[in-house]
Amino acid sequence: MPPWSEIDTVMFDMDGTLLDLHFDNYFWQTLVPRSYGEVHGISELAAREIINCKYAEVRGTLSWYCLDYWTSELSLDVKSLKLAARDRIAIRPSVEKLLAALQLSGKRVLLITNAHPVAMDIKLTQTRIGDYFHNCISSHSLALAKENHGFWEALQQTEPYQPARTLLFDDSLPVLRQARREGIRHLYAIQQPDSKQPPLALAEFPQIEDFEHVLPLVAEQA
Repeated sequence: MPPWSEIDTVMFDMDGTLLDLHFDNYFWQTLVPRSYGEVHGISELAAREIINCKYAEVRGTLSWYCLDYWTSELSLDVKSLKLAARDRIAIRPSVEKLLAALQLSGKRVLLITNAHPVAMDIKLTQTRIGDYFHNCISSHSLALAKENHGFWEALQQTEPYQPARTLLFDDSLPVLRQARREGIRHLYAIQQPDSKQPPLALAEFPQIEDFEHVLPLVAEQA
C-alpha cells in the first residue's frame, strides 16, 4: 500500500489508469481501421495492416498520441470519430472514491496524460472527473511524451513537485521506468488496464487491481 504519510503529490495517468483502456483499444484497433477502409475503398483487414505499420513508425513518440498527426496522416476526422464513440468511455473501478478521498487529504492531485488536449477534454467532459484535480496536464504542452527522457524534469517547471514525495499511478511500463529514472519514488502499475483483456502478469512495480484497496490509508490521512 502507498505510504501516504510520505506523499505530498499524487499523479494519475488517464487512459488505462483512471479510464478503461478498452475504449482506446477499440478506437485505434477497430474503429479507425474500419473508417480508414471506408474512406479509402479498401477492406478493413488491409486498412488495419497499413495503419499498424503507421502506428509502429511513431510508437513511443509524441506523434503517437497526437490527434492532429493522425488526422493528417490518415485523412480522417479523428476528433469527430472520438466524439461519435464517446459513450464507450468508462471509468475504472473505485476511481471516484479515491479521487474524492484525496480531495480531503491535503495532497496535490494531478492528471498527467499523454493524451492530446482535445482527447483529454472529450474524456474529462464525458466522465466529469476533471474537477477532482488541481491541474490537468497533457504531455503535448511540454513537447515530450511521458516515456521520453527529461519529461518528468520538465514537468517540474510547470508543476513543481518533490520526486521523493510523489506517487504516480500509470499503466505504462515505459512511463513508470522513465519516472523512476528521473527520481519519482512511489510508482504503481495497473493490473488490468483494459477490462476486456486478461490482467497483466506481475511486473516490476506493485499493481493496483481496484483503487478501493488503498482507500483506508487515504482516509487515515484525511
